[in-house]
Amino acid sequence: MKFDYIFSVLTAFALTAFLLIILRPVAFHIGLIDQPDERKQHAGAVPLTGGIAMFMALCLAILTLDISISWLRAFFAGSLILIFTGILDDLHELSTSARFIAQIIATTIMAVFGGVVLNDFGYLLSNNFVAETGWFAIPVTVFSAIGVINALNMLDGIDGLAGSIALVSVAAMAVISFFAGDTNSLLILGLFASVLIAFLIFNLRCNQERCSLVFMGDAGSMFIGFVLSWFLIYLSQGDARAMAPVTALWLFAVPLNETLTMMIRRVRNRRSPFSADREHLHHMMELAGFSKHMSLLFIVSASVVFAAIGLLGHFLQISEPIMFYSFLMIFATYLALIRRFWVVLRNKT
Repeated sequence: MKFDYIFSVLTAFALTAFLLIILRPVAFHIGLIDQPDERKQHAGAVPLTGGIAMFMALCLAILTLDISISWLRAFFAGSLILIFTGILDDLHELSTSARFIAQIIATTIMAVFGGVVLNDFGYLLSNNFVAETGWFAIPVTVFSAIGVINALNMLDGIDGLAGSIALVSVAAMAVISFFAGDTNSLLILGLFASVLIAFLIFNLRCNQERCSLVFMGDAGSMFIGFVLSWFLIYLSQGDARAMAPVTALWLFAVPLNETLTMMIRRVRNRRSPFSADREHLHHMMELAGFSKHMSLLFIVSASVVFAAIGLLGHFLQISEPIMFYSFLMIFATYLALIRRFWVVLRNKT
């Protein structure tokens, strides 16, 4: 079994690399490329084929596993919908409503046909009270999963950031799956980690034009967000859950904090919470004089720290209310600091 799984992991890695290479000229031929503009300050045109390659490689690698994959039918269907939508968005820039409709369909399939449902939030407020979703389980699941998908999409601003943050979350969930004895989840997460690593090698490598060799595109960010939402919910629900729901917050802390902060700022400025701008954390760090590599290292390191806190809380069995209120304190502090830093930086410029 060990040798067979190593073969599957290597297959996932090799297929991703192979697909990224052969899809590169195709992307230039059909116009599936990202051109620099006022908001996108990379150099040269970059293929948006990372998501397609990762999706195809993961699906094919899963087929090499010696396990039943019937429980993943909804996973494949939802992923395919988001990949197709992302490709159309990368080619023709779909409306926000069109993207949301696709996300609603994909996450509803996940909940209704995949059985991945957020039935409760655990003991968030008290050790004596379980915050159950009841009749609203399906809509709450759809809303939460869409939140994860768009949080990762909003974070995809500099080379390697979204992929690295996802890799941290995947690695943490793999550790939890291992100790919980959830072999199926562990196998899939291991393959997904291999796919992400292969993508990051291309995404972080520069060619003569000093730009990334490939971007994941909206197809990639939505696909990765869907995978994360699937396992964050799947592992935190049911009587035999591998982790508490509050642990999922810590494993996805950076995208969650950044997205909520951005949305609050935009609403206060009377703008759409989904409007694009250059006011993300990495933009703030760039304005402060940090290089993109330093910004990437700092943000990913923060993600590792938060994930480590989540793992410590999980394995030390720290009460869920303490972990939840601690997370709220972190978010409030982050929101206050970001607001203050933006004021200082704008005054200097």
